Amino acid sequence: MNETRRAGEGEAAEASPAPDLRRTYVIAPNFKRRLSGVTSTIIQLLPLQSRMTGIAALGPGLPDNLPKLRWWQVPGLLLRPEGKPFRIWHARRNPEMLAGIILKHVFRAPLRLVFTSASQRHHTRYTRWLIRHMDAVIATSHKSARYLLVENTVIMHGVDVDRFSPPADKAEAIRSLGLDPAQRYVGCFGRVRHQKGTDLFVDTMIRVLPDRPGWSAIITGRTTASHAEFESDLRARVEKAGLADRILFLGERKDIPRYYRALSLFVAPQRWEGFGLTPLEAMATAVPVVATDVGAFSELIEPGVTGEIIPPDDLDAMSTAVAGWMDDEERLARASDAALGLVHSKFRLEGEASRILEVYEKLWRMQ
Repeated sequence: MNETRRAGEGEAAEASPAPDLRRTYVIAPNFKRRLSGVTSTIIQLLPLQSRMTGIAALGPGLPDNLPKLRWWQVPGLLLRPEGKPFRIWHARRNPEMLAGIILKHVFRAPLRLVFTSASQRHHTRYTRWLIRHMDAVIATSHKSARYLLVENTVIMHGVDVDRFSPPADKAEAIRSLGLDPAQRYVGCFGRVRHQKGTDLFVDTMIRVLPDRPGWSAIITGRTTASHAEFESDLRARVEKAGLADRILFLGERKDIPRYYRALSLFVAPQRWEGFGLTPLEAMATAVPVVATDVGAFSELIEPGVTGEIIPPDDLDAMSTAVAGWMDDEERLARASDAALGLVHSKFRLEGEASRILEVYEKLWRMQ
């Protein structure tokens, strides 16, 4: 999942007080300190969910302004909350499922266990055992649902349409980033590494940009130490092609919505992905998307309407598709409007939060 899905980036926030456990009906555990797609999901959803029901996160690596249980409050989970027959423990990783199982079956905590799966591969025997102990299972896409051997509900991720929104003035949005407003920009955002297909994007740009002087490319995302050589090789390719002034490596950016607003086309070139939020973030900013057929991309993009789906790891297909969109200004304009409309009608973050609440409510009704 995409690392850009964050809330309150760059903003100082006061720590929230410890929530009243008696009126906390849902626990969202997060046992991974380093930022990940799962962590980002919790960061995005909790503020919305807290308006709908009493909810709190538990664990490290989360902003202080989120409602969070303190570790000293954990024994209180053994007591029934006020007004509900039990709490919901909503896990998104194996260790969190295991913790819920121990709390429920060993310590007899009044809990029901929910698991969200984004995986698109066959689960290990251990994971299948954990999943069988869940009271409800959510899949983030129909592809993910096919790998689950239990009854599940498909609830696709949504995007914050207030945070990701089109610019009032595209040229000014470009200028504000220190870029050339006379150029159109195609972007590729996410961690710089082989799995994310950054090399495919760079090689595509090396093919298509020389014949399209009105276009340039920007790449944003973190490069970890283990992938520094990979990025250096990409930069060398760009230098050799004489395109260093038109294929820009901008590094990790906290204000990523501003960079989407500078784009006219987005490319998601991943070789593998669990779900993949970047196409939704781009489309919410009225930017059409060319994406590989991995993750949930084929369930997010309407081919020929809001963008195009191509085979993964296929440089020829990517180059042909990107060039076709660059060369058809009318199609770009139509797809821009269609992309924005699609996200607002089907993929709002509020819709995701509401559908998750329906799963909780069903469990509470069943008792």
